[in-house]
Amino acid sequence: MAAPSGGVNCEEFAEFQELLKVMRTIDDRIVHELNTTVPTASFAGKIDATQTCKQLYESLMAAHASRDRVIKNCIAQTSTVVRNLREEREKNLDDLTLLKQLRKEQTKLKWMQSELNVEEVVNDRSWKVFNERCRIHFKPPKNE
Repeated sequence: MAAPSGGVNCEEFAEFQELLKVMRTIDDRIVHELNTTVPTASFAGKIDATQTCKQLYESLMAAHASRDRVIKNCIAQTSTVVRNLREEREKNLDDLTLLKQLRKEQTKLKWMQSELNVEEVVNDRSWKVFNERCRIHFKPPKNE
């Protein structure tokens, strides 16, 4: 699933996580998708497994790239907010509200950065399953 049009709300971490959850649907359902679309040896003549695997490959590539873009965009936005809050904090060391906001944004930034690790695990799992089922039907281009 591609990122929704109209941009992503990076300000609320819960919304950010919910968006990623929805965007990871293709990865969550890959085993089911492969079981229902890539034939076993007994059904090999009834379905074009090469085309099915190619389409799934393209869908996975698009989904992974889209999520990567969303995560990195939100990390960049939140990093800018943290940097600005740090600069303000240096000018006004007595402002506890500012300190609280800075800590909140730093925590959110760490959570967003940890989503990159989650993304790596999700992607690795999907490609492993894809390769197990599609390696004899479809060979992805070497440059990707």
